[in-house]
Amino acid sequence: MISSRVFAIAASAAVLCLSGIVSASAAPQVNTLDVPAKPKAPAVAQAADPACVYTKAVPADRFKGLPTFDPAKAAQPYTARLVTDQGLITFQALTDKAPCTTNSFRFLSEHHYYDLTHCHRLVTQRIFVLQCGDPTGTGSGGPGYSFPDENLTGATYPAGTVAMANAGPSTNGSQFFFCTEDTKLSPNYTPFGRVTGGQDVLRKIAAGGEDDQNNTGDGFPNLPVDILHVQISPR
Repeated sequence: MISSRVFAIAASAAVLCLSGIVSASAAPQVNTLDVPAKPKAPAVAQAADPACVYTKAVPADRFKGLPTFDPAKAAQPYTARLVTDQGLITFQALTDKAPCTTNSFRFLSEHHYYDLTHCHRLVTQRIFVLQCGDPTGTGSGGPGYSFPDENLTGATYPAGTVAMANAGPSTNGSQFFFCTEDTKLSPNYTPFGRVTGGQDVLRKIAAGGEDDQNNTGDGFPNLPVDILHVQISPR
């Protein structure tokens, strides 16, 4: 990958799942970035590189097909511009560090997958993230495929990081999150972009707070964030 369900944050590390944040302690699940685990569909993948395989998975919301991984095209740098009703957010894709992930994001964006969706989760305590990318708005949606983790060695999550939400190892789909502030997480979430414009927009959204529907400091943003369109352009 977070309506997200639960952001799991252990005492020393938090977990970002597609449907929510899941706590690693015995206490009620609080502050995690996990997406609910999904039943596995038969593996049908396309890839020119065995390190990048897109495997059919459920759910398949707004299914656009499976991306094709062309290493030469995947390596090409690009900028993503997310036009939202709260302002423009721009990030540079880390195509050199996470080519499988950035190739998927480009594929979905170019097929208008993210258009007219909203960011369904804001966490403002212990971890600081805005989670987006689920066309169902529930935190449980996905694009109909999954793919492996990347760029996890030594991964950190400073303000402006764009990373994948997930439901466990190598269960990435369409959901992703922005770090609105420096956030401490275990290195389980593929970082694939760095915000180059609009961090002030993210701070404004975070300052607006959320409705605590999941837990204190964890819910739907009070300032609704609708993604109107995602534009991909060469760097």
